[in-house]
Parts: sequence; structure tokens; C-alpha cells
Amino acid sequence: MSSIREATSQDFDLIWPFFREVAHQGTTYAYPTNVTKDQAADMWLRAPQLTFVAEEDAQVLGSYYIKPNALGPGAHVCNCGYMVSPAARGKGVATAMCEHSQRTAVELGYKAMQFNSVVSTNVGAIKLWNRLGFETVGRLPNAFDHPDLGYVDCMVMYKWLVAPS
Repeated sequence: MSSIREATSQDFDLIWPFFREVAHQGTTYAYPTNVTKDQAADMWLRAPQLTFVAEEDAQVLGSYYIKPNALGPGAHVCNCGYMVSPAARGKGVATAMCEHSQRTAVELGYKAMQFNSVVSTNVGAIKLWNRLGFETVGRLPNAFDHPDLGYVDCMVMYKWLVAPS
């Protein structure tokens, strides 16, 4: 992978195919499985604070967003979401994006990052987030209706990003 850069509105045409596939599968994100392209662009590109794409040779391999997890006294904690194109999975794209998002978070003034709903059956993501220093700080019983397995748990994962003062 050659670069990670801020996404433009034109990039969503390249994000949409893998976004649609991930949403349609319904196994990792609580998005409607019949989400429209415009709804997806609102959620992924327009609503977050920033959205990035990982690319190589002008091909978008993945994307992530960053946004505040809460406002006011909780505004020092950000939230991110990541998606990787099926053709690019297993090639370190998610690792690179998560590492980039942590650096970006600190640059934006965030002190911590929280993933609110990591589906317990998404073993690859959980293993990756653990390897990158995230801890499971909570478990939400039966919080996700998996299309094949029924109700499964979700994890809340958290990482403090800056050295204690």
C-alpha cells in the first residue's frame, strides 16, 4: 500500500462497492443490509469529522473515518470505523489504517479511541485491535443480530493514545 490520504467526495464511488458488500453481508456493521449509496455516503463520508482512503496505484484498498465518540466532557475520545476491499484483505491495510488513525487522532487533539460495537464473531478485527493495544472494556450481550448465528455479543474496545501527564 503506497498511501493513506483524506477522502474526497469523488472517492465514494470507489468506496461504495466494498461498503455495499460489507453492509449487505450484515456480519460486522449495524448498517441496513439494503443501504443506498447516498445513505452510505452520509454515514461514511459526510457525517464523520474526517474520512481517509488507503490506496495503491490509484486503486482504493480501504477506507476509515474518524469522529468524536461523544461531546462535551467526552470529546477527548474519538471513534473510528474501517472497511477494506475484499481484494485487499490480509495485506495489512487495516493495520496501516488503524495505525494512521491513531496518529491522526492525536494530531486532532484526541486522547483516546473507542470502538463502540465490535461484533464478537469478527475474530480477525478483535485480534488486530488487541495486537494494536486496544482492550475490551465491556461486552454487550446479544447486541448484534448476525444473519447466520442469531444474536451475538458486541465488544466495546478502548485505547488511551497519549502518555499520562
